[in-house]
Amino acid sequence: VQLLESGGGSVQSGGSLRLSCAASRLTYSRACLGWFRQAPGKEREGVAGIESDGTPTYADSVKGRFTISRDKAKNILYLQMTSLRPEDTAMYYCAAREAPYYSHSTYALRLREYDYWGQGTQVTVSS
Repeated sequence: VQLLESGGGSVQSGGSLRLSCAASRLTYSRACLGWFRQAPGKEREGVAGIESDGTPTYADSVKGRFTISRDKAKNILYLQMTSLRPEDTAMYYCAAREAPYYSHSTYALRLREYDYWGQGTQVTVSS
């Protein structure tokens, strides 16, 4: 399984970016997918996850600002980020779980739920 992120970059506070993650050699339609981020000196944290039926889960810090979505025809996962803040600055990672649902409804943002990881794409938000 390969996951390849793209779409990162540098924006000013209040700006928007859309991240993409292309998946290959994955039974995409039956996988859970997620976005995580890691800032320098901090632990990797869950941002958003989506189950095979499209049910999304968001971290409190991004609710109302970020939207996760998936295109099953293209095997691509997206993260639309709006109203970006300097504290959103991090390396963003795509992750995949080879199961249609999470172990528990509250586990979408847990690192151990996921089987595969991408290499990451950097997002930098300046004030």
